[in-house]
Amino acid sequence: MDHWNESHRRHYRCQRLNNEPDWATIPWTEDFVDITGDPALAPRFRTRVKMAWDDEFFYFLAEMEEPHVWGTITEQNEVMFHDNDIEIFIDPDCDGLNYYEFEMNALGTIWELSLPKPYGEGGVPILGCNITGLQREVIVRGKLNDPTSEDQGWQARVAIPWSGLAKYHQERAAPPQRGDRWRINYSRVQWKHEIVEGQYVRIPPHGTPLAESLNPEEQEHPEDNWVWSPQGTVNMHLPLRWGEVEFC
Repeated sequence: MDHWNESHRRHYRCQRLNNEPDWATIPWTEDFVDITGDPALAPRFRTRVKMAWDDEFFYFLAEMEEPHVWGTITEQNEVMFHDNDIEIFIDPDCDGLNYYEFEMNALGTIWELSLPKPYGEGGVPILGCNITGLQREVIVRGKLNDPTSEDQGWQARVAIPWSGLAKYHQERAAPPQRGDRWRINYSRVQWKHEIVEGQYVRIPPHGTPLAESLNPEEQEHPEDNWVWSPQGTVNMHLPLRWGEVEFC
């Protein structure tokens, strides 16, 4: 049942920088919750994010607690949520249309796409709309793809050039002005796994027939979906419900 209302929207004041971010001075978001907002479905592992900006880039740091860091997808612009991943959704003009999506797994493999409108409104994704000059880095606190290791987790660090986001904000400038507010949300897709012959195997294994559509309303969801700002339902593509980021 969907009980979302405006009070569920989360807010973040994004600091402007003069140099590359000193992440130690930048505040965290709230911890992620289940996508539905149901407290009974509290995430098993902590996830949180920091954001910052300057004249050239929009900076993101996502921290994922994870005792077993693994990834399998190495080809850019494959469907990334078949692995554990972190996803960023950006709608600069807050109209629920023409928005950008970035996904990355613990191997640092990325998928970039955009939606002219949400899937539920008949939107067809534009795949592989990669932004020139985008920078990303993965930091693993442990040993990647090593089932013998008890890991602490992984970080995703991303810097997106404003020049690549400008086309999603046609009425006003990118970079934004101080006081501007954008709709943004984050999703962490987390699969359960087992260890078979010394290798991580996803549950269900990669290649298991699931709903093929990218439309979230037509998918099965054996994975967990944890988000910054709860959506009220298992559907990230309700951009009018995303969190609000104010540029300071």
